[in-house]
Amino acid sequence: MAKVLKPLTEQVVVITGASSGIGLVTARMAVQRGAAVVLAARNADALRTLEEELRAAGGRAHHVVADVGRQEDVGRIADAARQAFGGFDTWVNNAAVSIFGSVDEVSIEDMHRMVDTNYWGVVYGCREAVAQFKGRTGSSGAIVNVGSVFGDRATPVQSTYASAKHAVHGWTDALRMEMEAQGVPVSVTLLHPGRIDTPYNEHAQSYLDQQPAHRGMIYPPEAVAEAILHAAAHPTRDLFIGSQVKIGVVAAALAPRLMDRIMERHMYRSQHADRPSRRTGDSALHRAGYGLHERGTHEGWVRGRSYYLKAEKHPVLTTVLVAAAVGTVVSRAGGRRRE
Repeated sequence: MAKVLKPLTEQVVVITGASSGIGLVTARMAVQRGAAVVLAARNADALRTLEEELRAAGGRAHHVVADVGRQEDVGRIADAARQAFGGFDTWVNNAAVSIFGSVDEVSIEDMHRMVDTNYWGVVYGCREAVAQFKGRTGSSGAIVNVGSVFGDRATPVQSTYASAKHAVHGWTDALRMEMEAQGVPVSVTLLHPGRIDTPYNEHAQSYLDQQPAHRGMIYPPEAVAEAILHAAAHPTRDLFIGSQVKIGVVAAALAPRLMDRIMERHMYRSQHADRPSRRTGDSALHRAGYGLHERGTHEGWVRGRSYYLKAEKHPVLTTVLVAAAVGTVVSRAGGRRRE
């Protein structure tokens, strides 16, 4: 069954983790493009301020204080969307938090709490969305799950985060197949972001001596927000934010042992800054983190955009351009051989 999604100007978009980082940028961008938004997070003050900001700019916004690790809270998000706007068209599962520490050091309690947020929060959100979309007529609905490069390839230091994101990727694939088999009018998209410049590192639970931070190539949260809003209006299976993600996935599939070695050598030093870490417990794992910050305190090369994402959004044009470029190279090579 062909999936037809509403244009953003006609949509109500639910965004979890809306008080900072990717969720915050997505909410602002969605309203700028004419969508109504339902903002969900644990930070009540940040959500209230954001709602006021968006409404003052002429947007339609409603906030819900909720912990996505609690099923009843996720149910309240869906109820609030129905009460405020009559329902929703896209559900974005974005809320997440990480833990930096070795597998034998991180407490089981912290592991459970992180999985509640990063995995079960996605499951609860998808089930609420499916319950609404199953009886839908006319246009389809959309579910956008924010995965991670570490859901494609695990990393040292963030073992629990990588495990939860692997689970999110598996859940999303299974959900997509089952909904297609049942004929449910819903587009299910999985995003694969690389390293993104958000307060992710400051909100994380740290067992390290040095402050968690990204080093290397980092992409802006606007790139992920762009992918989310594209998926909300255009049925898409997967979107990779950053060519580094796609390269890493392919390399890991072709040479997994080599990738083990590369990551063992590179990922320990590239996940912290040269300053003391915030103490364990001073994080957003068990309580709301600070809000209304789009970016973090990383020490890498922050890109302005993801050209790979832009190419993915226009696959036919990209294929034509690549084919033309290859044809030109082949033609020139043939000409030189004849000369």
